[in-house]
Amino acid sequence: MMFLKIRKRYLFYALALTSSAIASISAGVDVIAIRKYGEVYEEAPLLYGFSVFLVGFIITLLFCLIFSIPYKGRSLGSFLDPAFKHLRFVRKEEIAYHLLAGFGNAITTTGYFFVLTVMPDPSTVLPFYQTVILYLLLVEVIAEKNAPTLVEIQSSAIVTFGAILGSLSFKGEIDLSALAIVFLVVNPGWVLLSIYQRKLKLLKIRGEPNDSLNIRFWNILFSLAFMIIIMLILGQFFKKPLLTIGTESSINFFWLVSVIATLAFFSYIFHIRALGIGKASVTQAVKATTIVFAIPVTFILSMFIPIPFPTTPTLWLIRSIGFILVILGIISFAITQVRAYIFIRAAPGVRVAKLIEEIWKIKGVDSVSAVSGTYDVIARVTTRTLLKGYERIVKRLESIHGIKEFRWNSILKEWENV
Repeated sequence: MMFLKIRKRYLFYALALTSSAIASISAGVDVIAIRKYGEVYEEAPLLYGFSVFLVGFIITLLFCLIFSIPYKGRSLGSFLDPAFKHLRFVRKEEIAYHLLAGFGNAITTTGYFFVLTVMPDPSTVLPFYQTVILYLLLVEVIAEKNAPTLVEIQSSAIVTFGAILGSLSFKGEIDLSALAIVFLVVNPGWVLLSIYQRKLKLLKIRGEPNDSLNIRFWNILFSLAFMIIIMLILGQFFKKPLLTIGTESSINFFWLVSVIATLAFFSYIFHIRALGIGKASVTQAVKATTIVFAIPVTFILSMFIPIPFPTTPTLWLIRSIGFILVILGIISFAITQVRAYIFIRAAPGVRVAKLIEEIWKIKGVDSVSAVSGTYDVIARVTTRTLLKGYERIVKRLESIHGIKEFRWNSILKEWENV
């Protein structure tokens, strides 16, 4: 069995950027679809969101079954994710993560389509989502019990400010209602989705890495379940059979939504794989390039539906500055992450299993292995910066009873199967 090898850092950027490019195309098609829905249905955003999950589930199931077909000793899906073997049942340890990710996906998608009704130009809508980097950074800081570095604060501020500048409407105004929906609904939902999809990707299933295709399949199934609940509740509130209408709209626009579901499938597969390599905040920072990819999509979209463009050089300049700031923020934000191997020698008489248990509790440790030879344990760590992470992890190691000595080796280059 042959696998193409690629440096892990390059693979991460390739996956995240590919996901962003596909997502920008999907957003453009979303605009056309939601307008089509609006011509027929009064509750277009909600119904379209439901259709995306219902049709998306069918398309995802179809793709997963096709990619489960064996080919030359491996599944077809292994070309997308080497960890994929076949579609499988969800395991007990995954359910809690899938529930939280599914709920996040349902509310962020619903909010997203409401935003599209207010701001139909994708290159205007998408920048608002990049402020989720601040949310993700905050969650990671709390989870790691470690304050952000100055570089991280600066990078996050640059990306956020650039996203806001890039999100100026073509009339030179920011739609406050759309902004409120993004900050209070879409971004929190996306945080849940990203954090728990990353946890799922890092989860070991029967001792082997979890794969992005099964994660996507079960995520959209759980998301659909939450969406059905939302439709039933809102149906009672509005005194309308929204679930029935939503199913009908899914049938009427099946092929159009199928195109979007196909784009979303591949975008999420690459995004989930990227989450398994980099932190959620870093992955989202790279994904901010969606606003750049959205520019050509907007021009193409303008050939089919009327979209106003900036009428003054000033507006073009402001938006261009916003795009540049986002890209600069991504670069400075992403390069702060450091990975390393720590080679540890246990003191005589110390149980290695107990030592591994203590090392595993250290925030930033990705894996711990007992080995033979000069050293007894090898730990792999990921930290946001070399200086701050090194100090924190080293202090923690020095406080663990039973470690005779250890050696820190930063990873300069790393390869992985594509």
